[in-house]
Amino acid sequence: MIFINPKTDYAFKKIFGSSQSKEILISFLNALIYEGNSTIEDLEIINPNLPPKLEGLKDSYLDVKAKLSDGTLVIIEMQVLNVQSFGKRVFYNAAKTYAFQLEAAQGYRLLKPVIALTITDFEMFPENAEFISRFVLKEVNKNFTYPENELDLVFVELPKFIKGEEELETLADKWIYFMKNARSLTSVPETMDSIPEIHEAFNIANQAKLSREEVADLDKREQFIYDQQGAIIKSLNEGIKQGIKQGIEQGIEQGIEQGKREEKLAIARQLLSQLDNGAIAQVTGISVEDVQNLRGDS
Repeated sequence: MIFINPKTDYAFKKIFGSSQSKEILISFLNALIYEGNSTIEDLEIINPNLPPKLEGLKDSYLDVKAKLSDGTLVIIEMQVLNVQSFGKRVFYNAAKTYAFQLEAAQGYRLLKPVIALTITDFEMFPENAEFISRFVLKEVNKNFTYPENELDLVFVELPKFIKGEEELETLADKWIYFMKNARSLTSVPETMDSIPEIHEAFNIANQAKLSREEVADLDKREQFIYDQQGAIIKSLNEGIKQGIKQGIEQGIEQGIEQGKREEKLAIARQLLSQLDNGAIAQVTGISVEDVQNLRGDS
């Protein structure tokens, strides 16, 4: 079997945001937000787009949006490329979703909590080794939670998840493994196939069930991502070559080596918001420690 890539926007919405995805999404959210507990029993998948209600305000385009049975809103976004100010965009979408629950003259008591679940194919928090991070409003000195804490930001960083198929234990492990590896699998792993919701997710992701047009569209979307990543690497290689050339023109061996290193560091600085530490180290040739030091200085 060939499976479509769950990390592309179209595939992600098809698997988790379609009319047949309700039980899949419940399992996925319980795994990543509630540690596998059956906290969410029911939800409604709704239009994920948030058109502006005020002139000049930005549109918000999410991948999936759901309302839980207690009224809590969950917005889910899958992000492959680390674009500039992405962290601010996540916070903006969460705050906008929270604020625009109310119509004119409605009381604040009607506001319901908002959970923003963000899955990234890059590292957002290099200082944290955990692949799931959760942020809420807390008092700085005493660390107690704000009484009306109704904004909850949950991040899943796929590059930090390195477990193999035989190491999968929790429901979260299995869902993240699906997200990260489904595209490269040729069959459903036995340990995952026993979970009905994951079995159905693989069923939806089976490329054989898609039309020729859908497959062509998915290929274009994946190619666009590869092109963007390739452009970054090409820019790196050209920059390194230019650094070598400048060193040679100086005619001093030490200058050559220093020029190469300074150029690599300069390029690495530009990529801090685009790639994780390991990827930057790999394409520039500097050490992961050097990249970490650059992040600390920026």
